[in-house]
Amino acid sequence: MKKSIKLTSLIMAVVILMSSLCIFAFAEEDKNYYYIDSIDGNDVNNGLTESEAVKSIAGLKDLYIGPGTHFLFRSGGEYECTVTLTASGTKENPIVISSYGEGEKPLLYTNENTDVFRLFDCSYITLSNLHIKAPNGGGIWIDTYNQTSEGITIDNIFFEDMQNYKVHSRDNFSAGAAAARAAVIVKGLPAKSRYAVNDLTITNCEVYNCGNGFIIWGSWNDAQAPWCENEEDIDPVYNTGLLIKGCYFHEMDAEAVVVGMCDGALVTHCRAINCCQGEGLDENGEIEYFTAAMWFWGSENSTIQYCEIAGQKNFGDGMAVDFDSHTNNCTYQYIYSHDNIRFMCNCPNYSGHHGNTVRYCLSVNDNVGRSTTAVGSCGEHDFSFYNNTIVNCGEFQFKNLYNAYIANNIIVPMDGATFAYDIDKSRNNVFENNCFYNVMNPLVDFGAMNVKPGFAGTDYSDPTSFMLVEGSPLIGAGVTIPGTDVDFYGNSIDSVNIGCYGGTGTDGEYEPEGFFERIIRLVRNFFETLIHEIAVIFD
Repeated sequence: MKKSIKLTSLIMAVVILMSSLCIFAFAEEDKNYYYIDSIDGNDVNNGLTESEAVKSIAGLKDLYIGPGTHFLFRSGGEYECTVTLTASGTKENPIVISSYGEGEKPLLYTNENTDVFRLFDCSYITLSNLHIKAPNGGGIWIDTYNQTSEGITIDNIFFEDMQNYKVHSRDNFSAGAAAARAAVIVKGLPAKSRYAVNDLTITNCEVYNCGNGFIIWGSWNDAQAPWCENEEDIDPVYNTGLLIKGCYFHEMDAEAVVVGMCDGALVTHCRAINCCQGEGLDENGEIEYFTAAMWFWGSENSTIQYCEIAGQKNFGDGMAVDFDSHTNNCTYQYIYSHDNIRFMCNCPNYSGHHGNTVRYCLSVNDNVGRSTTAVGSCGEHDFSFYNNTIVNCGEFQFKNLYNAYIANNIIVPMDGATFAYDIDKSRNNVFENNCFYNVMNPLVDFGAMNVKPGFAGTDYSDPTSFMLVEGSPLIGAGVTIPGTDVDFYGNSIDSVNIGCYGGTGTDGEYEPEGFFERIIRLVRNFFETLIHEIAVIFD
């Protein structure tokens, strides 16, 4: 890595194709198309047309790369290569690395412990329609050493087979994609410069059988020390304009997306299924490390929405909702979380988090571990948690909150689970119009409803089961919260309901509890809570 850094600092705007170690000079006006064909190409060709395609990257000679230059790999071919690029296109004419012809995406791979692509000090580069594989390495490393990066696009790439094995600690996020076992890594933690990566777009990609997915970091402070002794030492240079959309992550040892040190990032319409498969436990059952599928670290004004997160196994974390380390004014919304270790576990430090929101999410069977709004005394400040439906969860904690607003939620714990909270009224937390079932109402929300919600179905694998039927007492029973137009299901909100469903009721008949059934349940819930509180006192 040190050699690559030195070389790129000496030869600015130069491409290094590492498979042949060829060096190409930068030319502002060049807009050539170069064709690489491992099936019928020949390295004696010039590579300027399909009929004159070279066989390998090593066959490309005397190149001049500038805005509009295209490197096109023939579909169906296989290309062993690692590419380090320091060059820039323009917004109107990016440098493009893509495919041509019919058939499967061209496979670009390395068997070495390195990255298939290194984009250092690059702007306006587009990579698309490729298959990237690195059994002993990583996918794409984007970093900035001497200037800000802008306008990189990664679209329709299949990332596969990148060190997807069990580990015994957190991955190394400081030295590129190969060290991180990642499909894509931006900068590192700690970073190597104060330059940001702005307007990075990653769309329509699939990440399969990899250690990690898309790991985004920025620049935390002048010293580049991510864990400061004093909060005054934090002075982030945020990445701006990050968009991750329509991506599918599955069968992975660790994390799908980390939104680190970003301002205004958006992760939307993605799926993370069976990520965080590393349980993170040693032979004695003690926690070794923590991973979660999609989480914020030190970010501002960013959103994760319309995502499905399921099947996490990391025992220490394994949650869908995770605001971590100085994250403020960020939002999880319209998240379908199911069959994870837990739904939420936030980890604020320094002066805590401020202004974060969780709304219109559906959580089902996230019940192996305890969910909590804030670990540690720093707390969540001005936290909003509303119109969420939480079904068959484990213990749920609303603790370490300050000036929080908790409203319009349905919370139905699994049998024997309890609800924990702080009673300190000086914290100015507001609980209103919630519904608790299969658990006692918390003293901080004593006026909450405690009735059967009236769900539309019983199939826990079908999210539409958690709509409300006509006649449900939760329809129209919520409090109006401005600023939201659609419910979890994407429908216009026609009724101010409790829960993530905002309609006037689906087909079906509401069946209330019988009198004796209700009494028996309430007595059972009372003793479950009492036993839990005694256990806490003597723990």
